[in-house]
Amino acid sequence: MAQTALVVGVSGIVGSATAALLAAEGWDVLGLARRPTAQTGVTPIAADLQDEASLSATLAKVKPEAVFITTSSRQETEAENIRVNAAMVRNLLNGLRPAGTVRHVALVTGLKHYLGPFEAYSKGTLPQTPFREEQGRLDIENFYYALEDEVFAAAKHDGFTWSIHRPHTVVGKAVGNAMNMGTTLAVYATLCRGTGRPFRFPGSAAQWNGLTDMTDARQLAKHLLWAATTPAAFDQAFNVVNGDVFRWSWMWGRLAEWFDLEPAAFNGTIRPLEEQMKEDAPIWRGIAEREGLVEQDLGRLASPWHTDADLGRPIEVVTDMSKSRRLGFTGYQATDDAFLDLFAELRADRLIP
Repeated sequence: MAQTALVVGVSGIVGSATAALLAAEGWDVLGLARRPTAQTGVTPIAADLQDEASLSATLAKVKPEAVFITTSSRQETEAENIRVNAAMVRNLLNGLRPAGTVRHVALVTGLKHYLGPFEAYSKGTLPQTPFREEQGRLDIENFYYALEDEVFAAAKHDGFTWSIHRPHTVVGKAVGNAMNMGTTLAVYATLCRGTGRPFRFPGSAAQWNGLTDMTDARQLAKHLLWAATTPAAFDQAFNVVNGDVFRWSWMWGRLAEWFDLEPAAFNGTIRPLEEQMKEDAPIWRGIAEREGLVEQDLGRLASPWHTDADLGRPIEVVTDMSKSRRLGFTGYQATDDAFLDLFAELRADRLIP
């Protein structure tokens, strides 16, 4: 008999990739989002994690063995992030409690566990890189810690196992996602090609010259499934990245080549995408109309602020995967292929020309 999984945030980059993998592996997949999109092999559930009463009524009908939490709601301050997002996880787990079927809960957070929240991003005293799971928490408010604590408390009360997954920047497809570097860079490259503007790296010299890594959504989905079905991985927190490292001084040329662009020389000056693209909404609309694209709203495709935060960091960011490797996870994904696969998918779906 197939196991049942509930993927929370199924319309997002991570959630959609996780649901696709679980369905392909023969799971019965329930996909929860405020506005779930149609996805092969996934039963959509429309619900708002912030509306405790209606959420509980909706969840009374579902009986998952595994729950994958892949969503969050960005607020104006970290205090609000903590209040809102902790309540969302608490409402979810409280709503699933009466059925008593949950055996494992997987929570996706990220490297802000080590870097701090956006209010204090990459500032103060940070752990040494590569980041390792045993480095623990920073002495600062961070909604990721609050989410973990909600899962830990519910696990203690209800007896399920858990896993925490900390990816670096995730590459994957989703429209309307607030943190979407891959599609943002695809849109930026398309705008540069369409307007004749130089394809300039927007970030810092530290990111241009230093080593870094990333996480393909498909790699993260495999890691989530592995941790949910491998007893040695139960009740553990893990970093999860692709397994390669690169410098943006090399990767930028790979991205430019796919779009038939010449990468502009980098002189160390930070040129934020949020500034470069601030007047681009009507230009994108014109490109979309001319090329017959399915999304004319630039704001639903690009998240310049998030890409700027990552590419503007003043420190090198590399992530250690040894813990997962020792326990048997062998997944690997070349990051340049992750970007190029995404670009090809965006083109096939008529999101870029």
